[in-house]
Amino acid sequence: MRQTHEGARMKTVLLCFVLSVAAHAAAIDGAVINGATGKPQAGATVTLFRVGQNGPEMIESVKSAADGKFALLQDLPGPRLVQAAFDGVTYNHMVPPGAPSTGIAIEVYPSSPRPGEARVQEHMLLVEPANGQLAVSESFVYNNPGKSTWNDPAHGTLQFFLPAATQGQVVVNVLAPQGMPIRRAAEKTGAPNVYKVDFPIKPGESRIDLSYAMPFQTPARFESKVLTKSKDTKLVAPVGVELKGDGLESLGKEPRTQASLYRVTSPAFGFTIEGSGTLTRAEAPAADDNSGPQLVQVLPKLFAEVNPADGFWAGFLAVKWLLLLMAAILVLAFALVYRLQAPAPPAAAKLAAAPPEKHAGRRR
Repeated sequence: MRQTHEGARMKTVLLCFVLSVAAHAAAIDGAVINGATGKPQAGATVTLFRVGQNGPEMIESVKSAADGKFALLQDLPGPRLVQAAFDGVTYNHMVPPGAPSTGIAIEVYPSSPRPGEARVQEHMLLVEPANGQLAVSESFVYNNPGKSTWNDPAHGTLQFFLPAATQGQVVVNVLAPQGMPIRRAAEKTGAPNVYKVDFPIKPGESRIDLSYAMPFQTPARFESKVLTKSKDTKLVAPVGVELKGDGLESLGKEPRTQASLYRVTSPAFGFTIEGSGTLTRAEAPAADDNSGPQLVQVLPKLFAEVNPADGFWAGFLAVKWLLLLMAAILVLAFALVYRLQAPAPPAAAKLAAAPPEKHAGRRR
């Protein structure tokens, strides 16, 4: 009887251990580090998000301890986003399926309303007149080599000119270092046709993309202004489209798409657009293709394992090994529970199952 109780106790301990491993083996933990000082940052809010087709879904939120460490117990299969909020700015860390989920280091920085070392490194406009509309795609690529985040909600980190013909309709997408592309609202300023975007410019490379359209009939006049301190502003016109105007310097043709490239030489510029066409996205060139200036589209670097656009089954196959491991752990746990709950055989049954030699010994 004592051995039976000890065996049941050992099974209970083993079951608790297995369930504990199943609940905590894939938990996310790490530390928040102040990138300006290199020291642990206490008091940052660390949040776990589920990443799906409907956008991020908040799962759990904790505060970093005095040593900067944090632990998120509710882990999830598939891609996850860990976000640390500090000094009014959020910092993201993507955890793709199969990637290590322990010992994560998230860098945060003090924020300032001054630009510091942050600058617009590249400014590009693509004009695509077609089907009675002029579609304009405008991109601003920021580089911040400093140790502070430029965050200016009052004035915005980007102010841009929006032609009146758009009637104030513009789509803004932003991409932060190690972040996901998200939609942002453009807000009016006190100046006519000038809008601002409130988006923190963190250390590293960030990007703000604008898309707007207006009625078009060839030939048409387009006028705009460069309001940022960009070192270089370029214009791109697809095949079949010609731009004519002062303040434009021709840079020739882009090798892959044969689009025409121009440099804007004045903050306020205007030109006439003739023809129609859209930019044809060509395949990536070979590694040794360096025949001239090329258009480079900076695609969001999210995670290679799961692409929400691929659908459910593609996402399932990307995380199938993780799901199989979880299923195996659950099967083992249920098996142990069943064995613990199974009734012990009665004494009569034990006696009936005993070997004949023992029965004979008892008769004697």
